[in-house]
Amino acid sequence: MDIIDQISRIERLDKNKMRMSLESLGKQCLQAWREVSKIRIPSSYRKAKRILINGMGGSALGGHIIQSLFYDQLKIPLQVIHSYCLPASFSSDTLYLLSSYSGTTEEPLNTARLALKKKAKILGITTGGQLARFLKKQKLPGYIFNPIHNPCGEPRMGVGYSVVGQIGLLKKCGFIKVTDNEMKKVFQTLQKTNRRFGFANPTKKNPAKRIALACQDKIPILFGSEFLIANTHTFANQLNENSKNFATYFVIPELDHHLMEGLKNPKTNRGSLIFLFLESDLYHPRVRIRHAITKKVIQKHKIKAITYKPSTKTKIEQVFEVLSLGGYVSFYLAMLNGINPALIPWVDYFKEELKKH
Repeated sequence: MDIIDQISRIERLDKNKMRMSLESLGKQCLQAWREVSKIRIPSSYRKAKRILINGMGGSALGGHIIQSLFYDQLKIPLQVIHSYCLPASFSSDTLYLLSSYSGTTEEPLNTARLALKKKAKILGITTGGQLARFLKKQKLPGYIFNPIHNPCGEPRMGVGYSVVGQIGLLKKCGFIKVTDNEMKKVFQTLQKTNRRFGFANPTKKNPAKRIALACQDKIPILFGSEFLIANTHTFANQLNENSKNFATYFVIPELDHHLMEGLKNPKTNRGSLIFLFLESDLYHPRVRIRHAITKKVIQKHKIKAITYKPSTKTKIEQVFEVLSLGGYVSFYLAMLNGINPALIPWVDYFKEELKKH
């Protein structure tokens, strides 16, 4: 029996209750949806001509998911940045969303005063810290939340607040359309994913556990397209930070114009890499064909390729299904690696070194 089917061994490694935060993703989303609906946003914010979101790590994932999921709905440009600086095109016509779970992330905070001077339409999303104080002092709208459904306490495990909070704020500003019924289906989807990917479901019936086992001692490379592009980004982040396992991602069709030639060397590729395709029947027909041919090329190089296709029917449900999947896979892979998934010693080391300068 694998460790991922042994609850007692999982509990010994999971000392920070990450398991509970995984199971609470749906509750995070529901809390955020209900609370953001009560926030008042000035009508002038609807007149913005571009949207800029500044956040790091998990705090930026909401923006990336909105960018992918609402690609065919957004009528003004949306850009996600991870920067101490504002772009030259920044102006009073910009809707500027500062995202920091802790409220202390220095990159977006560094831009707050400058954005104020530019008279931008500023929003914020945070649990507190300097960002919350800034919003309150300047009387700016934002979502300041109490992360009661993130017992782990790690910001990246509060991704439901970040993603749905940002979706809710942009909906309130009139830039995207999401109905209560659509979100109800999302909440139902996340209840189902807990049963399907959760710890009580044994490996032979559990896609998340099987993917984690396939990725053990490998470098996972994720492939996704269109509305699931941000999910590949998120999934790779989760594997890096939770599993302490190197992972990265590429986008189809763009990768078909270069990556095919990069599979040949080094010769260790066939033993060290594994490709995970995030597929969907909702992709453009030509994109679906590209997934199939790309997989064939990888197999010709004798590199292992596996596929996950969401079972849900709409784009927004599939996005949240895969969001849940990535969390569970990264947790199980951490267990297989014999690691407490919550600890981030190298990120902590880096931050301490940065403070010295």
